[in-house]
Amino acid sequence: MSTPNGFPQHSRLCLTRSMEGGAVQDLQAKKAGKAARKEAGGDGTPPKIGTPISETLKLLPEELKANMKIKSITPRPPRKPRLERAASLDEKSWRKWRRFRTSQESLTDPNETSSSNGSLQEASPSPPTRGRASPCNPCCQQDSLHSSPDALEASPGGKSRAGTSDLGKRASEISSAFGGLLRGKGFAGGKPRLSQIMPARPLPPMELNVASHSLRTANRIDSDCLDYRHYSQHKFGRVSSSLSDSRLQGNGTLYDNCSTDSMKSTFSVLTPIRAKDVRSRSYLEGSLLASGALMGAEELSRYFPNRNMGIFVATWNMQGQKELPVNLDDFLLPTDPDFAQDMYVIGVQEGCPDRREWEIRLQETLGPHYVLLHSAAHGVLYMSVFIRRDLIWFCSEVEYATVTTRIVSQIKTKGALGISFTFFGTSFLFITSHFTSGDSKVNERKLDYNKTIQALTLPKNVPDTNPYRSSSSDVTTRFDEVFWFGDFNFRLNKDRETVDSILNQNPDTDVSKLLAYDQLTSEMSRGSIFKGFQEAAIHFRPSYKFDIGKDSYDTTSKQRTPSYTDRVVFRSRYKDDIQAVKYSSCPVIKTSDHRPVFALFRVKVRPGRDNIPLAAGLFDRDLYLIGIRRRATRELLKRREQKDQRSSSICSIS
Repeated sequence: MSTPNGFPQHSRLCLTRSMEGGAVQDLQAKKAGKAARKEAGGDGTPPKIGTPISETLKLLPEELKANMKIKSITPRPPRKPRLERAASLDEKSWRKWRRFRTSQESLTDPNETSSSNGSLQEASPSPPTRGRASPCNPCCQQDSLHSSPDALEASPGGKSRAGTSDLGKRASEISSAFGGLLRGKGFAGGKPRLSQIMPARPLPPMELNVASHSLRTANRIDSDCLDYRHYSQHKFGRVSSSLSDSRLQGNGTLYDNCSTDSMKSTFSVLTPIRAKDVRSRSYLEGSLLASGALMGAEELSRYFPNRNMGIFVATWNMQGQKELPVNLDDFLLPTDPDFAQDMYVIGVQEGCPDRREWEIRLQETLGPHYVLLHSAAHGVLYMSVFIRRDLIWFCSEVEYATVTTRIVSQIKTKGALGISFTFFGTSFLFITSHFTSGDSKVNERKLDYNKTIQALTLPKNVPDTNPYRSSSSDVTTRFDEVFWFGDFNFRLNKDRETVDSILNQNPDTDVSKLLAYDQLTSEMSRGSIFKGFQEAAIHFRPSYKFDIGKDSYDTTSKQRTPSYTDRVVFRSRYKDDIQAVKYSSCPVIKTSDHRPVFALFRVKVRPGRDNIPLAAGLFDRDLYLIGIRRRATRELLKRREQKDQRSSSICSIS
């Protein structure tokens, strides 16, 4: 609804107030004209200081004042008010009206997408024009009108009045420029107020990219994916329009390239995958060097840049004891290597009655970084394979087989247990055995070995990585890396007194004299057992036979000779694939007459194919939760005990 003049109905009040302001301006102009004519009469009376023009002239240089002559100015009635942008005398009411009009413009403008968009456009500064009062500051314009009649000539009409000299023009410009700073005392109650200062030059355009630096860092694109945007634009033509709102991009508001170009967060180690790679990627079939193969060279290099992994192999004859060690840290996590291993394989002979409790204790000790890939048992022979949880996706299905070497097969105390699987492109076989006991039964132990390599039916479903170098009569030839450990029961061919004297002469590490009488070392040198296997150098004392809970060897009436019955041997299809890092025993565990023996290895891993049956991340989840819960409970109890010790105090009475 509008008036006959074409102005909105809500501006009638402002029009009325503007007309009243015109009458006041007329009165002010007459007074200023009389003062100017009085100065032009030559009476020598200086102008009054109270007038705005005099205040303005005080700011001029002395030379300008001396040569300056003010000519008479014929007062004229005020111009018609600017109805399109009428300014009220009441500054507060004008601001309210301005906010109301701004809100109406944002509501009625079809190009606006949101209130934030309108606020951005309104806040954009426009370059000021010479000879015009800024439309966003009408108060400054009104003050300049009150300062001098010449200010009327600088009104929005854009034309200066005739009858003024060049000096008068300059005075008029200076008066209009400083009029906003020297506010009229009649409207300000005699107290000057500073108005808004407009910039002398246009401000630089505001950046429309409003994403903050902190948001950019969360979506920063990696250096290896910098070409993805150019590749996508060349391939698909339009990347941004398909990934963000086209309405926001149309008017150039809130458009951020980093939100559409980012393919990977800086908090993730995962690399981006192109759509074409996903199409060609197969988990059932793959080539050895195929790009994106799960078992391929790229994945292997990500986890093992030097293609070597660490493996911990241990054997322990528990003597069937129900009591388990309080702490297994010294056994599984020795202090000599700085880092834990990637895989832990523990074989037990004459295991404790509660096998599940033993596995929980292993999980509790290794902590949340490891999961139980597989465990198997053959009578009292136990084997557990733990692996880092990050590596479980690169394992094939786990297979196992058992062999009984006793004549009476129902008594499963002697025999062998084998577990096999493929990791990336390298096949592993782990065998734990308990051979026939007795000082002189060397041949029986060799028979146990031969029966094991012939009767152990592995692999079953997982294909052989190199069938051309395999033998159907020897299971150890059908795998790339083989570790055989257990209680082999080979003894020292020497009496107890001689062995004790050698141990007393070299109580620490020099055991070379004892190894000269070792049965296993002698048989391996002849090639009658463990063909193709190797053993790391031994620098520890014999692991058998101790008094339970003590560091002394057998003190019973049998006086058994100390021996190296517990051993770890290994073989590989390829030369130097396995490097022994450490080979030792754990003397702090004394719950059995055997000491645990362990070895650390560095094993070379090769890339493989995706055409093998995978374990698909399968592990013993229940065991994992129980072990971690116990570990957390143990830590809480430990902290509580330490807190109680610090808070407790001892009082002494003298």
